[in-house]
Amino acid sequence: MTLFERSAKELQALLHNKEITIADLTKEAYARVEKLDGDVEAFLALNKDKATLTAAELDQVPFEERGPLFGLPIGVKDNIVTEGLETTCASKILEGFNPIYDATVVKKLRAAGMVTIGKLNMDEFAMGSSNENSAYKTTKNPWALDRVPGGSSGASAAAVAAGEVPFSLGSDTGGSIRQPASYCGVVGMKPTYGRVSRFGLVAFASSLDQIGPITRNVTDNALLLEAISGLDPHDSTSADVEVPNFAAALTGDIKGLRIAVPKEYLGEGVSVAVRQSVLDALKVLEAQGATWEEVSLPHSKYALATYYILSSSEASSNLSRFDGIRYGFRAENVQNLMELYKETRSQGFGDEVKRRIMLGTYSLSAGTYDAYYKKAQQVRTLIKEDYDKVLADYDVIVGPTAPTPAFKIGENVEDPLTMYANDILTIPINLAGVPAISIPCGFENGLPLGLQIIGNYFDESTIYRVAHAYEQATDFHKQTPQIWEGK
Repeated sequence: MTLFERSAKELQALLHNKEITIADLTKEAYARVEKLDGDVEAFLALNKDKATLTAAELDQVPFEERGPLFGLPIGVKDNIVTEGLETTCASKILEGFNPIYDATVVKKLRAAGMVTIGKLNMDEFAMGSSNENSAYKTTKNPWALDRVPGGSSGASAAAVAAGEVPFSLGSDTGGSIRQPASYCGVVGMKPTYGRVSRFGLVAFASSLDQIGPITRNVTDNALLLEAISGLDPHDSTSADVEVPNFAAALTGDIKGLRIAVPKEYLGEGVSVAVRQSVLDALKVLEAQGATWEEVSLPHSKYALATYYILSSSEASSNLSRFDGIRYGFRAENVQNLMELYKETRSQGFGDEVKRRIMLGTYSLSAGTYDAYYKKAQQVRTLIKEDYDKVLADYDVIVGPTAPTPAFKIGENVEDPLTMYANDILTIPINLAGVPAISIPCGFENGLPLGLQIIGNYFDESTIYRVAHAYEQATDFHKQTPQIWEGK
């Protein structure tokens, strides 16, 4: 058993018994990155010198002053700013950008005593479902190197699945934590909007973006979410709600729990194996005392169109700050200011980012605003009301995370509509703002499948309780890809 197959609790026991040091854990992370990342291509920037120094300092802290995540290595998605460590959002337009401050979540990681190993690849500005839109490299799925790891947090999921780091942070705008977690066979949580500060997260769509944890098991995920949650005066959308001890909710007891299963989530486009894995998971939960009923979320069919209008509109506004004047890439040999703007953006942004900026700008323009943006906001309200109605009668909603397992690299790259449809089961959750988790629930042709558990606002504890109960009754989370040592 390699070090990073162990849980946080097991690693802390090894540290406490002085069988390993924090310096050993940090060294192990970089050794695994060196060994595996040539194949996986998850990391864009490494923090080796600073991390090694930090580890040595943390080793001096007495054990009674340490928390459950103290000294453990973590990777951070490259759209979360890190002081002095290059942050590019996987875009040429931010090449060479070294932030002068840390995101709030990065400060919280440091307060928890975690060691940041480096920055993880992504779809450029978090726009994509496959990690093929990065300006620098295409991250591979550790389960099959010819497959995508999902997106946009594909590298955050792949690095954990490959055992390069035991923890990572991703961001989720329309499924960008949960879909890669499903494709890579790991645990990924999209918290309630407002649960985690967005200060220092480079904005894609501000009303949808949320940072969340990716881990190998549910308990570690709960520990990491608790560490990064809380009110932040720097973020006016962060919520002033209590941060519970999420790990304390993992009792294994789900007797009497009421589960809703939307018929729309098991319909057209969902593979036979994915549908069966969800039905099998429901039997596992039934055996533990839960009950389930089929329900309807009738406005789900409009979620995809609603999402791409709203997220692209917000992106066209947010990305206007990248102009070649203040930071990042600047086009050369230009004659005037207007040409500088045009050439910087033409050369600095990739095709997918340009596509969404154009779609958003069109949706916000005077002649189309009422027909597209305003109408999409009205439909968003209807989607939210669907969830409100169902969650008033049920404890959680359960369905698949993605309609299929991971597809091959290059398979859908020329077909943006098919690529967009990969997020069809995750997008409505962001529009409603509710929390959801993806946990491993099976395999199709050797590729992982994910079970999505959706809960009520700020009720991540119930989601974790259900996810943990299912995890304890199955062994899908214990499976590791061939790329792991000794396989």
